[in-house]
Formats: sequence, C-alpha cells, structure tokens
Amino acid sequence: MNYLEAVPPAERTAVVDLAAIRHNIRHLAELVKPARLMAVVKADAYGHGALEVARTAVDAGAAWLGTAHISEALALRTGGISAPLMAWLHTAESDFSAAVAANIDIGISGWELEAVVAAARELEVPARVHLKIDTGLGRNGCPEELWESFVGQALAYQEDGLLRVVGIFSHLAVADEPQRRETDAQLQKFRDAVAVAEDAGVDHEVRHIANTPAALSRPDSHFDMVRIGLGMYGLSPFPGQGAAELGLRPAMTLKTTIANCKAVPAGQGVSYGLHYKTAEPTTLALVPMGYADGVPRVATGGPVLVDGEVFPVVGRIAMDQMVIDLGRTGIAGTPESFVGKEAVLFGGEGAPSVDEWAAASGSINYEIITRISGRVTRSYVDSDAPAASGSATAAAGSVLP
Repeated sequence: MNYLEAVPPAERTAVVDLAAIRHNIRHLAELVKPARLMAVVKADAYGHGALEVARTAVDAGAAWLGTAHISEALALRTGGISAPLMAWLHTAESDFSAAVAANIDIGISGWELEAVVAAARELEVPARVHLKIDTGLGRNGCPEELWESFVGQALAYQEDGLLRVVGIFSHLAVADEPQRRETDAQLQKFRDAVAVAEDAGVDHEVRHIANTPAALSRPDSHFDMVRIGLGMYGLSPFPGQGAAELGLRPAMTLKTTIANCKAVPAGQGVSYGLHYKTAEPTTLALVPMGYADGVPRVATGGPVLVDGEVFPVVGRIAMDQMVIDLGRTGIAGTPESFVGKEAVLFGGEGAPSVDEWAAASGSINYEIITRISGRVTRSYVDSDAPAASGSATAAAGSVLP
C-alpha cells in the first residue's frame, strides 16, 4: 500500500498552505527592495512548522532565517537548512559553542559577548555576531550609554580573530501603530548607534530593525534587511486592516470534525460553570478541540464553520472540547446530523479568520496561531501545485505530530 494512502486523516489538523507562505515572502520581498528579507521562524514558525516553513521561505527568496533560541536554529541545521541563520535570545545555558560550530549568527546585547568569545576561542573558529542596541523597547539590547564601549570590546575581539561583527540591529516597540511618534525616535537612535559603530571601524553586512508592520508602513526603517514574522504567515499586524488589504494570504487552516450532536430542551446548561443555558429546544454539537489544543479558554463566542454556516461557541471552552448551538431541532440521529462534518475554526475560503478568534479571546492574532499545541497534527498542502503533478497530494501527506 502507498504510504500516503496509509496515513489516516487526523482528528485535529492545522493545514498549512506552503503556496501562501511563498506568496507572502515574494510579495513582501518585492515591497522592501532593495533590502533583503529575513524569514522569522521562531516558535516553530509561529506554530506552522519550522522546518517546512524554513525550506519554503528560502525557496521563495528569503535571504536569512531568524529564530529566538539557538536550540531552534540548531534544529534547522540538523534538518538540512544551510541558509544564513541567526538567533538572538539567550540564557547562561545557551549552547554558544554549538552555534559557532554550526555557523549560526548570534545576536548579542552585552553579557553574551564573553561567552561567545570563549566558545570561539575553544573551537578556534571566529563567531559571527550582530550587536543589538536598545533604542527604546526596553527588553534586551545594549543601553545607549554603554554602546560605544560595547562596540569597542567587540572590535577588540575581532582584531584577535575571535569574532566578526556582521550586523547591527534593534527592535521596534510600536510599529503596529503607525501614527505613534516613538518609532521616529527609535529610528533616529538606531541611525546614531550605527554611525558610532561605523566610526569605530565596524564593517557590517546588514543593519536591521524593521519587523512586519515597519516593513509595510515605514520604508525608512528597511535599511539592509527586514525581519518578517507575522506577515509571512499571511496575517495583518494592524488593527482594522485585514490581510487581503495588504496583499497577504493566510497560511493556516485549523479544523476538526464534529464529535457529537444531540437534541436538548430549553434551559439546558452547557459546559463547566453552566454560564450558558439554551433559550429554547435546540441541537448542540460537540467540537473536539479545547485549550489543550491551543484554543483560548476565554474565547467563548469564537466562530466555527460547519456545513456552510458559522456558529459561535457557547459555554466555557474546556481542555479538550467546546460546544456550538445549532439553533435548530429534529436533526440529531438523522442523516442531517452534524456528526462527522468538518468544523473549521479559522482559515480557508469562507471560514472565520484568526483575527475573529483573537477578538473573541481578547488577544492578538500572533497568540492564536503560535499557541496551537503539538497535539494538533500539522499537514502541508501546496495550493499552487498542478493537480495532475501529485505535488499537492504529496505535501498533504507530510504530517508532524
């Protein structure tokens, strides 16, 4: 039997359209030219599957890949990714030696410099580093008053052959609110920091500060490279502006099948706490996904598409399941029952959006996609592949637990 035919359909699936990833990369790369594009695949590619997305992004023209942790970058190297790769969030336990050995660029803000140099000295291989300046976000990044000294230390180690400063970078705080003036101040501080580094002798390959919202709204932030995260996955960073308006295609569809369908009387309580009670006789359908799958517990009212109609979640979302009220009677136990019908939470033509689930949970679209748990199978399709080629079928058979 053909292996692909032997793969049973998953009970809960996040279907990732690699064609959408390719489209978004190419679209954004065109917008930010001549700057290059770094595809950010941290957090398992925002829940989409780091290795598959990384391969697709590089194929679509991404010049670099970015991760938060060295462990994420090492997993990509193990998976065969040879493209330029950077990691920027570290602890004292981070494996800097493995990063240097694997030719992974290391973003550093201060204390990491000595640890990276120690690894390079032991391996007798110069580390590639990007120096980070804190321009106002207040997380990591070298404070402004220490920047000149920090650059000088890095250049001294460069003179010793222990590292090469290949980049200067920072991160924006409010680029998703284009009307705010803090971005102007951050960009000026970044320009000043770059000038200090260049005057000290840094011969960088790339300067980068722009994220997806800045890539879309602030051409003056592009410098040599932009870091694209959310936009690569086809979602908008701007409240009130949809993905389609930005030329982006959402890549993920989250779906399952209805597990139960039953008639209930008026006054029937639903789920823990019984905060919802039916107003009249109706039919309830059980959706077998819950907060253990990454659906926010607080997202009562979240939309679910079944049989061409959208129904809101009623009652509290539980660990493994949630309930929708169909608002009709006489279908339980008949051929019209919803048992076995596909239930789409978001993604796909005519389906609810990630943004609707974000609104229902009082959160943001970033969180909705990144929190989808490992219990949900990731499967991959290529909607641009010719039907006769078998490419889409092959991609669909690629699943990760």
